[in-house]
Amino acid sequence: MEYRQLGRSGLKVSVLTMGTMTFGGQGNFANVGDTDVDEARRQVDMCLEAGVNMIDTADVYSTGRSEEIVGEAVKGRRDDVLLATKVRMPMGPGPNDAGLSRHHIVSGCEASLRRLGTDHIDLYQVHEWDGVTPLEETLEALDSLVTSGKVRYVGASNYTGWQLMKALGTADRLGYQRFVSHQIFYSPQAREAEYELIPAAIDQGLGVLVWSPLAGGLMSGKYRRGRTAPEGSRQLTDWNEPPVRDEDKLYDTVDVLVDIAEGHGVSAAQVTLAYLLGRPAVTSLVIGARTGEQLADNLAAVDLTLTEDERARLDKVSELPLTYPYWHQVATAQDRLSPADLSLLGPYLD
Repeated sequence: MEYRQLGRSGLKVSVLTMGTMTFGGQGNFANVGDTDVDEARRQVDMCLEAGVNMIDTADVYSTGRSEEIVGEAVKGRRDDVLLATKVRMPMGPGPNDAGLSRHHIVSGCEASLRRLGTDHIDLYQVHEWDGVTPLEETLEALDSLVTSGKVRYVGASNYTGWQLMKALGTADRLGYQRFVSHQIFYSPQAREAEYELIPAAIDQGLGVLVWSPLAGGLMSGKYRRGRTAPEGSRQLTDWNEPPVRDEDKLYDTVDVLVDIAEGHGVSAAQVTLAYLLGRPAVTSLVIGARTGEQLADNLAAVDLTLTEDERARLDKVSELPLTYPYWHQVATAQDRLSPADLSLLGPYLD
């Protein structure tokens, strides 16, 4: 297993992170699986044996049950793993049961600590933007949790470029703890993060954690043009996270993934994960599996090396259109582009 530094922190995390959205199977975010404690322990065993050192969850997954299962599954081996969780989403019907106010962050952290059965959270992430609460209040609350020892590092998730930069600038201005990571959706099916979020991570020294790198299964090779999806699978029209806006491009991308996979004798899922691990700024991919067999297949991706030609094929079939101002910068700013700029624009330069 390879380990990469999480942004500018001194923390090193495995390139694959164990995701737990399937744990619990009830309440919020519970439509993706029903992993119980015994299966969770088995999957944690597999991950630790493979060298995975971080487990990612959230308070909202199965309305707290995911955190409880994680806590039970790592009991007796807490020091062997880094625990990451999140706060922001609704956890009750009250007016203060959601958001990034000081009240909700502090009470949310204390509830997560109880459910996880631990005295500290290694990476505490704000799960989504809150445009109502002042950033100063959010960042002060996170800073106080680090100062108290309840949290070791803080990160963000699902921010836009301007929201991320505003948060980092506010933290720098006030001397609060800075986000060390940004957890984002990023997949060959949808590479929009390359417009702003990947360049911002390079420029600001943030680690990038990728959620749903297989695009909820779309990149697994199960969904092919003109073929009926396996029994029990969702229909393509049912997908809303991620939304499928260009069905032909999706199938074209899957065709290339499957072709490359057949050449290596591996799954399309492994090719997808190996491809993303070679993209700029990516630190770790959050992999979540319904079964041990799926997990074992995903874990094997760390041993797959793609050729430059294979990477170029995937780049081409899934490439982004250059929207404004990027096409203008390619035409007029080629003489003064930074490494962050080049992460997007490099392939388009003469």
